[in-house]
Amino acid sequence: MQMKSATAQGTKGYKERYANSLAQDHFRFSQGLWFSSIGLGTYLGGADDLTDQAYRAAVSRAVELGCNVLDSAVNYRFQRSERSVGAALADLFTRGSFAREEIIVATKGGFIPFDTYAPRSREEMTAYLVETFIAPGICQWEDFVQGSHCMTPRYLAHQLDQSLRNLQLDCLDIYYIHNPESQLEEVTREEFFRRLRLAFEFLETAVDAGKISAYGTATWNGYRVSPESRGYLSLEEIVQTAEEVAGAGHHFKFVQLPVNIGMIEAFTDLNQTLNGRKSNLLEAAAALDVTIISSATILQARLASNLPPIVGESMKGLRTDAQRAIQFTRSTAGVTTALVGMSNIAHVEENMEVARISPASLADYMKLFEAR
Repeated sequence: MQMKSATAQGTKGYKERYANSLAQDHFRFSQGLWFSSIGLGTYLGGADDLTDQAYRAAVSRAVELGCNVLDSAVNYRFQRSERSVGAALADLFTRGSFAREEIIVATKGGFIPFDTYAPRSREEMTAYLVETFIAPGICQWEDFVQGSHCMTPRYLAHQLDQSLRNLQLDCLDIYYIHNPESQLEEVTREEFFRRLRLAFEFLETAVDAGKISAYGTATWNGYRVSPESRGYLSLEEIVQTAEEVAGAGHHFKFVQLPVNIGMIEAFTDLNQTLNGRKSNLLEAAAALDVTIISSATILQARLASNLPPIVGESMKGLRTDAQRAIQFTRSTAGVTTALVGMSNIAHVEENMEVARISPASLADYMKLFEAR
């Protein structure tokens, strides 16, 4: 176990390693840490040993090339993604190539994480849930929403400890509640915020215990839909909930959501409020001291090819559409890190070429919107 977390000094030292090889604005300072503008995600891939090995190599190579933000979730690839990240980090730390204080590690809890492989039958799935969660009293059947999501304090405590074991760490830099908007499909908004408050109470105790440094919400639709939608999330209300739990010193500091060429709601839609005034999510996050981390930067490879010519004209100096898609997201004002799924070294090396140049200018960025 690594008894440390990312620090201001450590991440600054990591940034300075690349002073002569990467664009200086590749790194962004937020919440007291230096974040690389490109982060490595671990969602996709088969649940097999070859993919595990590929992720392990990809993580190591990404860190070597200037990516110090690593993102996973306990349910990704049936816990294999976390374990692959943990093995790669253990390799790097054991060799002394990099220190724990340099690397920002994030993961998520909320969805049921089967172990190593998918259940082969309904009976096997039920047996796993009973043995892992129900019989030990970690949660009850009624705590699960849509048969797949839970965010009770005891469940999150169990999942956090499992993630720490998988990642071979004692402290995570960011811990997200994974798609909390799933709860709104089955419970009232009042009940949702009661459950969220209890979850935040637990996460604040996890900060006090040194198991996490900060927490947030990793979402898909919640912050992108209209306020009339059932699964809508108001960032202002969620921050107010954290303040009710822990006052102004709360540790709710991160939101993860899709921001890419095809999903631009975070800065085009005025679906958030600030003191009664409409705003977009990025503006609201800045005002509320919440850091935005983008997911789905190349939309599971769907934005890695066949982009219209205007994208190349706007995102200059790049040789592939995948690089242009990454450049779009990392050039979006208010986004700190663009996460990209990278499960092999070739993709890592292609994608990290983007870190060598500065983000697109505002004038070039806006060309995409003028062409719409």
